[in-house]
Amino acid sequence: MTAIRRYLPSWLSSYAALYILFLYLPVIFLPIFSINTAATPKFPLSGVTLHWYQDLPRTPALIDATWNSLVVGASAAILSTVFGILAARSITRYRYPGRRTVNGLIMAPLVLPEVIVAISMLLVMLQLGLSLSLFTVVLGHVLVCIPYSMTVLTSGFEGFDRSLEEASADLGAFRRVTLPMVAPAIISSLLVCFTISLDEFIIAFFLTGTEATLPIYIWGQLRFAAKLPGVLALGTLLLAASFVLMTVAEILRRRAARRTQNERGLYA
Repeated sequence: MTAIRRYLPSWLSSYAALYILFLYLPVIFLPIFSINTAATPKFPLSGVTLHWYQDLPRTPALIDATWNSLVVGASAAILSTVFGILAARSITRYRYPGRRTVNGLIMAPLVLPEVIVAISMLLVMLQLGLSLSLFTVVLGHVLVCIPYSMTVLTSGFEGFDRSLEEASADLGAFRRVTLPMVAPAIISSLLVCFTISLDEFIIAFFLTGTEATLPIYIWGQLRFAAKLPGVLALGTLLLAASFVLMTVAEILRRRAARRTQNERGLYA
């Protein structure tokens, strides 16, 4: 038993290293092959070039897809965060019959097969007589993003001292007391939802019309071998943008958690 305890940390460290290598090694190849002069991704590299990146702004279809993704992502992030604030406040501040059931139903899209969700939403949209467009994509992304928004905002509201909230409500100081306390969680929710919407493919594939988002554009370009280097360059930029947004969201979440701990210590 002692020997197992002695070697367990080293085995766990090795397992973690292998897991990270398995998970991120394919991602590392993406920026490497995006600067290859050859159109075929293979080693050794035939040369290094930024030509594929320079061609991206010269592609009108890519510019349109980028704009569509920005519009959809911003709209989905704002709507998801607004609904998430209402739901998180309801879950954390009130006790009523079926509260846990409601919370479970809101979080259900996290575990449901996304293809089934997309097909179900497509059927609902068609039954309502809605034509497929960016608006229907926004509705689908809101459904997917709300659980993530709830996760972030619930922790923000649970860590907020209720006595401070009650005092701010009595004094009419919601803007100066309550809002600054939960603002990091709100901003983090916006960033997380925007990132998820920006990268989401399946919902957009079923609900988009003639206006493609970036993931749909990338999928369409993969049918042509000559377009692969440009896709790799675009994928690298999306990867970097997602990493930056998620990093900022995590920093804000930790800052909010530290602020909450400090407030608890102050009023303990």
